[in-house]
Amino acid sequence: MVRVKRGVAGHARHRKVIKQAKGYYGTRNRLFKRANEAVMKALQYAYRDRRTRKRDMRRLWITRINAAARLNGLPYGRFIQGLNRAGVAVDRKILADLAVHDSPAFAQIVDISRAALPSETAERAAAQVRA
Repeated sequence: MVRVKRGVAGHARHRKVIKQAKGYYGTRNRLFKRANEAVMKALQYAYRDRRTRKRDMRRLWITRINAAARLNGLPYGRFIQGLNRAGVAVDRKILADLAVHDSPAFAQIVDISRAALPSETAERAAAQVRA
């Protein structure tokens, strides 16, 4: 049986990790053990933060939509409720982009949302009947 020599594969793996650690400070870009620890932690952060970025972007979009909707006289929750009732299927990313770059178009969408909402006097009357 021929003996398997693993030196070449091991060196290749070490070189790969050292290459990934390029730009790291101190021994983290030279010593395999330190570089491997740093690269593994960096990959963990990258995995976690790819998910965090999605949450952060949604939060940013909602903040921008809320600000623009309030400028047009409608809070965010009522605006979204009106869009749902009107059957407008525009996601938050597009709404936020419209709010920032095309405010007249966003104002038209707010008007569509407002038209789909029941009037406030009718809501108050219904609330008093239920109470």
